[in-house]
Order: sequence, then C-alpha cells, then structure tokens
Amino acid sequence: MSTRREFIQNTAALTLGGILINKNAFGSTILNKNKLPEPGIQLFTVFNEMKTDPTGTLKKIVAAGYKNIESAFDFYGQTPKEFFNLCRDLGLQWRAHHVSGAPFKMPPESQRSANFKIPLGPDGKPMTFPKMKNLKENGTEIVDLVAEGGIKYLVCANMPISSVDELKEAVDILHITAEKTQKTGIQLMYHNHTSEFKKIDDLMPYDYLLTELSADELKMELDLGWALTAGKDPVEIFKNNPNRFPLWHIKDMDAAGNILPFGKGELDFKAIFENASIAGLEYFFIEQDFPEHPLEDIKISIQNFNKFKLTF
Repeated sequence: MSTRREFIQNTAALTLGGILINKNAFGSTILNKNKLPEPGIQLFTVFNEMKTDPTGTLKKIVAAGYKNIESAFDFYGQTPKEFFNLCRDLGLQWRAHHVSGAPFKMPPESQRSANFKIPLGPDGKPMTFPKMKNLKENGTEIVDLVAEGGIKYLVCANMPISSVDELKEAVDILHITAEKTQKTGIQLMYHNHTSEFKKIDDLMPYDYLLTELSADELKMELDLGWALTAGKDPVEIFKNNPNRFPLWHIKDMDAAGNILPFGKGELDFKAIFENASIAGLEYFFIEQDFPEHPLEDIKISIQNFNKFKLTF
C-alpha cells in the first residue's frame, strides 16, 4: 500500500534523481507547445454528471474548451454510433474508450487517492456500479462496439494482477483481445495504476506486460500521476520504450496524494511534456477520480494547462 509518507519520499527522490531535468537535456525531442494535442478529458472525471445528463455535460465540457474525450465503461445510454454523432455535432472528438479487463472489483487502497470516496447518487446514497462488460467475458462484443463508434483506441483500464497467476492471465486476455482489435484497425492500450510498478516475486508487472506483448499488440496509456506516485520517472519509461505511449492521463496530486485539478498539485509535468515526441504522444486526457466539484474543476484544469504550455 502506498502511504502519504511514501508519496512525499518518492516525489523528493524523483526530483533529486533528475526528473526535473534541464530543458536542453533532450533538446532535439522537445515537442513545440503549438503542436501539442488539444486538451482532452477522461469522462470518468464527470462520472455522475454523464450518468444523469450526458448531453448537457458534454456541452459544458465543450464550453470549458476541451476538444477530445475518452469515455469510460459504457456509452451513456446510447449506441456507440449515436454517441459518436452526438460528440461530433457538439464539436468533440471521441478518441478512446476505457473498459475493464476482467470482472470489476473496487480498486484496492493502494490504487486509490487519499481523497477517494464513492460519490453520492441522486438519492443521497453512495453510488452503486452495475455489472460492466469486460475483456475476459465480453471481448468480442466490446471490440465490435468500439469499431461501431469509430474509435481508434480501446484501453484496458484495470486488470487483476495481485499474483503471478493473475498477471499471466492478464497477458493471455490482452493477447486474445489484441488478435480481435488488429483485425478491425483498433489499437489496444493498457492504463496503469501504482500496482503495475510493484514487484510480484521477481516480476515487475509493467515491464512484464511490455515484454510479453509486442508493440503492435499493445501500447500503453501512461497515467503520469500514478507512475510518479509509484516513484517512476515517465521520461525514463519513454526512453526505454519509445513510441509506445500515444495516450497519457494527466493526474495532478498534492504531497498528501490528493488528486486535484491540473496545476493545483505538486507534480511537475514540464520535462515530461518536453519529451512527448519520444513517447509518441497523440492525445492526453486530464482526469480526477470522483472530484467533489467536477464541472468547476475541469474548467480550472484547462485554464491552468493553457498557462502551463506557455512555459516551454
């Protein structure tokens, strides 16, 4: 389990270790700020709002200035084609879709932020999560649905990997899914939390996924916040696996591990964005897990990001 003290120590170690590198260290790889992708939002940030009023929520996302979206787990009461048309008509580009790799379980404490809590539903009670389709049980159906929506990226959002057996099963599930996505022109992705960076026996799950599945089969959506929390340097990850990270999650946190709007936390993303070309970045999505004021926070995040990109 990642404690608040460990978070602070890890962040300090990264700083001392050189993550906040000089801008000229990788001068040839710096991505011009004018060529950065348009800011995207992971709709899990507005989970409850999308459940109760998807069209109204998407309009507010557009008004805040977002251009790209990544959906999560369902299509908000519509068919994929209907949801694609809705996004297009509002001026949004639907880039990726998150699904569970296996039957959903509430994430363990080690994968939760310090301020994690289940949001309340309209009845004032904690929201319940319906049974969701997953790659293990519904792989063919999910790939067909994503193809119907014309989405380029299908992202495995989570997968049980608490043992070597679970890790090997995860590879098998992803391999079988990749065989299906490659036939439809969809790219299969994997999204990390912190557990992927904790060894199981002698195996590091993140490295195991990268080596057991080819770059054609599986690319990665690196969640920068969780990687930093785990004490990892995203730039080094990019350098060791160039062009394998077309998607990023931008998750800002304070020293206590609370997930905050972009620019309100303690994490430094400058060196990471300066090395976006090594990663092969195509799109990034700002995300918060169950924020208390999601519609206010997404405005703060994009305003701060637009200021941030002027600094390099």
